[in-house]
Amino acid sequence: MMEKTEKYRLLTEQIRSLIEGETDTVAIMANVCAAIHETMGFFWTGFYRVVGGELVLGPFQGPVACMHIGFGRGVCGTAWKQRQTIVVPDVEEFPGHIACSSLSRSEIVVPLFSKDGEVTAVLDIDSKELATFDDTDCQYLETICSMI
Repeated sequence: MMEKTEKYRLLTEQIRSLIEGETDTVAIMANVCAAIHETMGFFWTGFYRVVGGELVLGPFQGPVACMHIGFGRGVCGTAWKQRQTIVVPDVEEFPGHIACSSLSRSEIVVPLFSKDGEVTAVLDIDSKELATFDDTDCQYLETICSMI
């Protein structure tokens, strides 16, 4: 079985060539989401876009999801408000966690920034296992999000 770091290294290169020259953000998010989901085998992988003062569901892979999330609400809204990646080893212990699926046990949310430093979206990934995400996930997912 391939080590997580090696999977991410190859995934990052795949995404870089996949999105090179593409200008449509939704198309990019759709393929990035599919590539991450397929390669890493997560339970839910998707984007929420900042639209009209809230997070609105964007391209994703996995079961149906919440469509609107308020600023500062749940893990996604908190990552947007704090402007930083949040890793949650056990979603049951995150105050105000929004449970789109009871099968989700751990989560990572990475904000995406515009050229002028505004949060434009977040990448949200859920796992059915506890404590799935670590510094390796943070490092590579932040790199991938910076390419979008």
